Amino acid sequence: MRLLVVEDDPLIARSLNQALTPLGNTVEAFTRYVEASAALRHDRFDLILLDLGLPDGDGLTLLGELRERGDTTPVLILTARDGIDDRVRGLDLGADDYLAKPFSLAELEARVRALLRRSQQRTDNRLSLGALCFDPASGVAALNGEALDLPRRELRLLEGLLLHAGSITPREMLENRLFGFGEVGSNALEVYISRLRKRLQGSGLRIRTFRGLGYRLEEDKP
Repeated sequence: MRLLVVEDDPLIARSLNQALTPLGNTVEAFTRYVEASAALRHDRFDLILLDLGLPDGDGLTLLGELRERGDTTPVLILTARDGIDDRVRGLDLGADDYLAKPFSLAELEARVRALLRRSQQRTDNRLSLGALCFDPASGVAALNGEALDLPRRELRLLEGLLLHAGSITPREMLENRLFGFGEVGSNALEVYISRLRKRLQGSGLRIRTFRGLGYRLEEDKP
């Protein structure tokens, strides 16, 4: 899963990254309102962890803008504000859950897992299509019950395609998942798509290219 952390405290942001990445997530972190707003306008995430006290804006304003344009990405608010008014306002604006600082990482991880399950309409965290299965919690992918030994970026690519299996996954979303927000070579994504296609040969699945749009993982039916 791809998570966006909006947190101006570098120690907390680093702790969140260290706690959530081993669970099979890719974590992108921003410390400022303007950076997070730009990222949310140009990309999609599976979950947003949002601090309210940002140095250049209010997290609740960012949440309101997100919901006003119809973005239903789950939002978990993390804040030192413990007043009931802030909690109520955040939930009224469309937050999905609320966790006051300080919090235990175990509780945070449990809430993150619950929100991701709910948003994907799954009873557990596993993603599957045909004979292919991926468990983000363990980072293990399997084909026909046999574990696939995949490098980190191929696992991220597989997860991104499985999250939108049967639908087109935008090219930009996959590039950001694999390479972050830095500059990407013109054929960098194709290299990993080609490698994953070879892994899936004979599996009954295929990765179909939609030029100018992205890629779709689908069953290779006759």
